[in-house]
Amino acid sequence: MAADSHSPGIFAFTRLKLFLFVSLAITLVALALMHPSPRRDCRADLASLLSRRWWFASLLPHYRPIIEAKFKSRIDEAREKIPAIKVDWHQSDDDPRNAYNRSKVALMIEPRPLPHLVPQILHMMAVVPPDWRFLFIGSEKSVVSVGRAYSTKHQQVIGKLDLMTLPAPWEIDTKEKVYRLLTDTRFYSEFMPGVEWILKYEADSILCANSDDSLNNWLDWHWAGAPRLALPPFTPAICCPQLTLPHRKVNDRFAGNGGLSLRRVSAIQRVLGFQARYNDTEAEDEWFGKRMWILPGAKVASGSDGQLAVEDVYIENPMGFHARDGGKRLADDVWKNPKQREKILNYCPELSMIMDMKLERERCPGDDKQGVIQPSAEEKKAAAERKKKEDAEAAKAAAISDLESMVAKEKAAKHRSALEAAKQKAVEQASSKGEFAMVGGTVVIPTPIPPEEHAKMVSQMAAKATSVSESETTISIKGSSADAALP
Repeated sequence: MAADSHSPGIFAFTRLKLFLFVSLAITLVALALMHPSPRRDCRADLASLLSRRWWFASLLPHYRPIIEAKFKSRIDEAREKIPAIKVDWHQSDDDPRNAYNRSKVALMIEPRPLPHLVPQILHMMAVVPPDWRFLFIGSEKSVVSVGRAYSTKHQQVIGKLDLMTLPAPWEIDTKEKVYRLLTDTRFYSEFMPGVEWILKYEADSILCANSDDSLNNWLDWHWAGAPRLALPPFTPAICCPQLTLPHRKVNDRFAGNGGLSLRRVSAIQRVLGFQARYNDTEAEDEWFGKRMWILPGAKVASGSDGQLAVEDVYIENPMGFHARDGGKRLADDVWKNPKQREKILNYCPELSMIMDMKLERERCPGDDKQGVIQPSAEEKKAAAERKKKEDAEAAKAAAISDLESMVAKEKAAKHRSALEAAKQKAVEQASSKGEFAMVGGTVVIPTPIPPEEHAKMVSQMAAKATSVSESETTISIKGSSADAALP
């Protein structure tokens, strides 16, 4: 009723009625110009139109609140359907990220859009203590592949996960560029301000849900990871990729392999404050390890002390595993034994997410489960037949060789018999005539001779010895009174 008492009457003069009156006047003038002699009925129609418009104008103020409310409700509904866009460089108090500890971040840097990244990240979120936040730095393709899943969108909404592509000139498309990124102090100050602990994990590393240890129990370490087999002394790691695991030695004093490692940013900044890494040299974790080891007051993993994960050196029930290159380069001491391998997979079945594995029924025939393919029954049979044939051929060749040897021996025996017979005959003839004889290079003088004839006989024997074969180089003079030998 209060609204009706203040509402204008039907004959009240308002701006709307003024506007209608002016519009009607213009209409009448236009009609008068078009019809100089209008008829009486046309004048009546114009008067009726004018009165109806005047009456409609008097009703509009009464329905104006209803019309405005209707339009306002429609506008509010449209606004609710428009997505809100907000750019805020400073986190407000209602930022969902404030529910987590800003000093603890699990970091992955991966430019490849691998299919297992989303389940791996979600698994790590379930295993890592709930106060940790997650940061994924990737290329445009890898960020899109991770961010389009509904589960990761939810984690972004609640402030648990951030996806980031680095602006120029930062690059991560090669391992060397990632090494440069992690050894640059500007990376930590610009992209991770306020962060003290970093759990760095890669696409080939995983934390095990069955572990009874918590990552928060390791916060007093400045660097902890997995020990690896060290290179031989005086061997530069960057120039000798041919030195595979069997050529390496145990007891690497720095047990902080970066594939799955816990790091303190304050210690990293201390190292970067006095030294810089040269490009295209050793990996960032090895570079940090040599300097962390001598950093005063730093608690650094060494050997099995501070072993957070397993890579080359096996321990029971670790917090996680780093399967180098997705299982393409595995340490024999950890993975070769089938019983130990089965034990590892039963303890940490999540490894199947990051390793290129096959089902047991897909195993190759003859696989001994230690990396060696044994021959099948058919192959063994064929090999036995082949060996039997080779043995028969070898026995035949040996028999032929023995036969040839026997023939040669018989010929040699006949030759010796003939030679002995000839020698005996020559001796008998020389004895009957009183002369010397040459038999097989030997001079036989059966009868004694005077000394004065000795020189003459020697010269004759030397001349005759030239006709003897080269194998018979000795000439003996045998007689009752003198012996002589010529070369």
